[in-house]
Formats: sequence, C-alpha cells, structure tokens
Amino acid sequence: MPKLRAEQLTAALSKQLAQIYLVSGDEPLLIQECCDQIRAAARKNGFSERELYHADTGFDWGQLLAAANSLSLFAEKKIIELRMPNGKPGDKGGKVLQEYAQSPAPDNLLLIVTEKLDGATQKSKWFKAIEDAGQHIQIWPVTPAQLPRWIGVRLQQSGLQADSDAIDLLASRIEGNLLAAAQEIEKLKLLAHDNRISYELMASVVADSARYDVFGLTDKALHGDARAAVRTLQGLKTEGTEPINVLWAVTREIRALVQISQAVSQGKHFEWAAKQAGVWDKRQPLIQAALRRLKPAQLQQLLRKANGIDKAVKGMRNAEPWDELLDLILNIAGVQSLNVQNERLSLRN
Repeated sequence: MPKLRAEQLTAALSKQLAQIYLVSGDEPLLIQECCDQIRAAARKNGFSERELYHADTGFDWGQLLAAANSLSLFAEKKIIELRMPNGKPGDKGGKVLQEYAQSPAPDNLLLIVTEKLDGATQKSKWFKAIEDAGQHIQIWPVTPAQLPRWIGVRLQQSGLQADSDAIDLLASRIEGNLLAAAQEIEKLKLLAHDNRISYELMASVVADSARYDVFGLTDKALHGDARAAVRTLQGLKTEGTEPINVLWAVTREIRALVQISQAVSQGKHFEWAAKQAGVWDKRQPLIQAALRRLKPAQLQQLLRKANGIDKAVKGMRNAEPWDELLDLILNIAGVQSLNVQNERLSLRN
C-alpha cells in the first residue's frame, strides 16, 4: 500500500481497516492522534482488547508471536501495540516482524509506533514486509512556513475563526511545538466570544501562559545562563509540567544544533543551514553563540543523553528524569557541574 499522510488517515480508515499499521515520525501530537484514530476504528470493528509492548534493549521478540497466536479469554479480537522507539528491531526482531507480516492473524490488529525511519531502514526486509501487508502512516514535521496554516486549520476544526495576525502571534509563541499549540487552542475554546479569536484575545491568552515555559528554558540554556535555566526548570517541575514536554523542547534544539553544525562543517553558510533546520531569524544569533561553545562531539553526547532520558520517562530505564534533565540543561549551558547535588535536591522538593 502507498504511504499515507496524517490528513489522509481518516478517509482511509472509513474505507478499510488494515491488519497492520506502522506509524512513524517525530511529531508526538500527530503520532498520538493517528494512533487514537486507528484504535477508535479498530474498536468499532470489534477489537475490544489491547496489549502493549515496548521493544527496548533486551526485548523478548517471542512475546510478539506468542501474543499473536494466543486466544483471548475476554475478547475475540485484539490490538497488539508495539512501541519501537528507534525504529531498529535488530536481526531477531526483523525476522519476527517478517514472519508476522507473512500471515497476520485476522483477529489481531498490529499497531507499530516508532520514530522517523531513515532510508536504510525503509529498504530493510522487515519494513517492506510490513508495508506490503499493512499501511504506513509517515508523519512529516510541520515547517515554520506551514505552521500558521496548520494552526488555522486546527482552529477551524475546533469551530473557531481567527484573524491572521492572531494566528501569526500564536505561531511565533509556540515555535513549532504542536502540542503547545493544541493546548492553547483548547484554552481559546473556553474564552472565545461568538467563536472568533481576535489579536487582542490571543495576546491575552499568550500573556497568561505559564511563567516558566519550556522555550524560555531552552533559550536560557543556549545563552549559557545556567543558573537562570535551572530556576526555570525548577519552576516547570513545580507547576506540574510533564518531563516529556520539557524533553521534547530540549531535544528539538539539540537536533537543530547538530543539523546546523554538520551543514556548516560541509561548507554551507550558517544562515542557510539555520533556515533549513527551522530556526527563525530572531533566534539565529542565540544558536550561533551556542555552536561556538558546543563542539560536534559534545552535541552527539547531548543527543545520547536525551535518548536516555526519553527511556527513563517511558519507564524503560531506571533513572530520575528530572535529575537527568538538570544535567542535560547544565551541559547545554556549558557547565559540567554547578552544585549539581544541591540542585537535584531542590528539584526533588
């Protein structure tokens, strides 16, 4: 089957329910919504039970085949959901997925959720087998140029109409964080009069956002202001912000730094590389200053740390996410140690 975009999924589900779905990409909100749509369509078709598996290091791939072959005591049909964060099942996992795809059980629906898949992975035997037997929904990032239109469509879907200036204001505020945009739109639904959003209303909602925001956190860290970044991190934790949301924003900046650093090392102009990475003009001096401080090897280490925190947040690794976020923020700010032990204690209290 051909790849589907997120906006094509609703129509595809209304026509036919596939036996296997693979959802891949780096936009958490769009991935979550696509998976919700698939689960809802499956429930309408009698898939009333769901089993969830995390294919992390050491995962027993035999569990997947056992789940596919076992009969449920409570339901005739079930969803088998496989979370595969890095998109690389390894040799054993690849063979299991190939075997499953060759003869999927009619009473099971396999939903595989993973990060963006690189070109080599999409040429692998397991991927081709899954794609031949099911449906691949590839989630593409929303670029800065596309963001105002995406917000406008989202507002319309919520029954709201907004001035173009109001949409541009929200786009500049959330800077690519679709989850933050969705949360702001939910807030606007409660405050709008006659379902219209003026620039003034948008400005007041934006001004009322949390004092400690994830974008302020990343900016302080990129600027090298370690103490201010730590205070912001403490504020985010106190206000009940989920660590996964903080990690999303921080990882997004690290990936942009890596992408720009690699492009510049290949002879590209910084401004061009920054635009390709989705960095707005006003933030380019901040990014440029951070790149003067952080070398390529350090950026790769930051990416590895972020991946480890992601596993800790998901319960796949025994570690305290807030402690590790603190270390990550300090490293981005160019500080290896800043009374880390005392700061950790403050984060816990």
